[in-house]
Amino acid sequence: MGKIGQHITEVAYRPWLSVPIGMDVVGFAELCERGRRREIDLSEPQRPDFHHLIHVEAGGDPLRHTVDFTTHLIPPDGWLWVRPGRVHQFAAEEVLERTRGTIVIWRPGFVTADMPDEEPLSPTGSDRELVRMALDHLLAEYGHLGTLSLQAHNTTLRMLLSVLLVRLANAGPPPATEIPPDGPFDRFRTAVEHDFASTHRVADYAAALGYSTRTLTRATLAATGTTAKAYLDARIVLEAKRLLVHTDASAADVARHLGFPGPGDFTKFFRKHDGRTPLTFRAEARGQ
Repeated sequence: MGKIGQHITEVAYRPWLSVPIGMDVVGFAELCERGRRREIDLSEPQRPDFHHLIHVEAGGDPLRHTVDFTTHLIPPDGWLWVRPGRVHQFAAEEVLERTRGTIVIWRPGFVTADMPDEEPLSPTGSDRELVRMALDHLLAEYGHLGTLSLQAHNTTLRMLLSVLLVRLANAGPPPATEIPPDGPFDRFRTAVEHDFASTHRVADYAAALGYSTRTLTRATLAATGTTAKAYLDARIVLEAKRLLVHTDASAADVARHLGFPGPGDFTKFFRKHDGRTPLTFRAEARGQ
């Protein structure tokens, strides 16, 4: 992968406690304070390497949160899960400081429970009450560090966070399909995140993972409704758009960074998938 000057802030997991717990909980005012301490402008593009589960308390205003060019409106008593590697832009600091709610963050691998991400979720009825109870139990345990051994505390937090995620997953519409953990698509998705700038060929991923291209395509179709090649191309296009909008890199720099032989190959690829040249997309996305 070629080097490129980044204006996307890479944010590493750093809990406020100096102990190795796998998750953390923060309110919006504290989030702003942490941003100031780390000299991070939360309204500017940032790419955390950890999960965010954002909850806005009832009784307030909806909260805007942008993830990879899509602005979500999290309603009061609503939730949004954003996975690691997505590019976030929070609302302005003055908005965040008056927002009441909770953000649960955790390292990849801390839990295995799953739920729909990047779509705001608003549980209703009994689901709402059960989700609230799960969150309260998690917060209570989190607030009593020292009453158990560190290992037992981590285990308890892991279990309670799993309960919260399962409750949220079942409070929304059922997923179109279940994605088996460590199955062909799950492994392909992970490999693409790691290598999309190194190879643009599904056959290379299939060989590395020990599957046939047909198996990867069938698994990707079942999970996403698109082919493995379409999934891979979409990931490359997304990264190209991030770099074009959030950095001042030239199209040639972006092409090198994403593993294209030359700027012409990148422009042809981008136009095929977006309908515009890279620089036309940049100008329109920036309102120029």
